[in-house]
Amino acid sequence: MTQTMFGARNASRYLGDSLATASPAALLVMLYDRLVLDLQRAENAQLAGDRETAHHNLVHAQDIVAELRNSLDVEAWEGGENLMALYNWLSKELIAANLSGDAARTAACRTVTVEPLAEAWRGAALEYLSGGTA
Repeated sequence: MTQTMFGARNASRYLGDSLATASPAALLVMLYDRLVLDLQRAENAQLAGDRETAHHNLVHAQDIVAELRNSLDVEAWEGGENLMALYNWLSKELIAANLSGDAARTAACRTVTVEPLAEAWRGAALEYLSGGTA
């Protein structure tokens, strides 16, 4: 086995172990971080005219939004239904951005919606993990 293959296998194992042992709060932050990355990559690909790469990243972003939607307990807190509506809207926007190839639409999803949500969840997770009441 080459050094590269060994390193890739160890990195994959490390990632798997990290995900398996992460708290729900940490997993939520990881999902949002990846969602932001997917949208950045999709936007860059759209600007470069690379529809295939943009499509791949937008589909992955849609999968993440679907996971966020599926894991949301709307009854657990007062804002649950509003967050579900936002996830539903975001899913439709990502589909539209993918079909149209509109980099501005993809960027707006990221900067106006996803990044502020990511920061809010990151803050809540940090407060929760440090013993706060988020």
